[in-house]
Amino acid sequence: MALRILITGATSGLGQELARQLAAQGCRLALTGRRAERLHEIAEEARRAGAQVLELAGDVTDRDCVERHYAEIKTHFGGLDWAVLNAGISKSKSARIKFSSDDYRQVFETNIFGAVYWIEQVLPDMLLAGSGVIAGVSSIAGYRGLPNAGAYSASKAAFTSLLESVRVDVRGTGVDVVTICPGFVRTELTDRWKPEDMPFLMEPRDAAKRMIAGIRARKRVVHFPWPLSSAMKYVVRNLPGWIYDRVVARAAKRRPKY
Repeated sequence: MALRILITGATSGLGQELARQLAAQGCRLALTGRRAERLHEIAEEARRAGAQVLELAGDVTDRDCVERHYAEIKTHFGGLDWAVLNAGISKSKSARIKFSSDDYRQVFETNIFGAVYWIEQVLPDMLLAGSGVIAGVSSIAGYRGLPNAGAYSASKAAFTSLLESVRVDVRGTGVDVVTICPGFVRTELTDRWKPEDMPFLMEPRDAAKRMIAGIRARKRVVHFPWPLSSAMKYVVRNLPGWIYDRVVARAAKRRPKY
């Protein structure tokens, strides 16, 4: 039986590439995104690859919309095997330029509550079935507070902790929670940055392959590319605060403040 997979944020970047690759693997896809026309284009591409696709145009920050979308998924697919919670935004801005509570609210509404609303819908049925995977796309940016990225880093740190907590809670139930922490990937989100500011920049095709492999293996954490992600996870995250602050603040002065 073909896997039934939800992909949020499917209209660009990693979500779009995940849809392409999973369609080629014969999966049944439920795709969400705010841009209805773009979502339809991606859904049609997946259909041409032989996939059965359900288009769910809407915003993950709308709890009622998420509830309606999951009802449609259950009507058409009977449920989900994987929920890939990929939708995310960034508001890159230095606190020196302008610290905006609106930026933080918007980022957390999408990156945290957009995922929480979906977990609220899919988790009870997965627990009842005794199987399923919830895969959340976090980031290595959540390992430490990065310059010019307060809202984004904070949201990804919160998302990583949220996923870990849920993973511990559902241990032994047959439901697995996979935390995905990519480094820099060439997407609309990173188009505003210069390539030299993004070490080990990856193409979406390669990143999506690693994500799918990690979800299939039901790994606890999938992080890549290994030189950057390992340095962030095992070295940078463990630096004493005074060293981290000095080094990163100095590096930030050489980068645009957006």
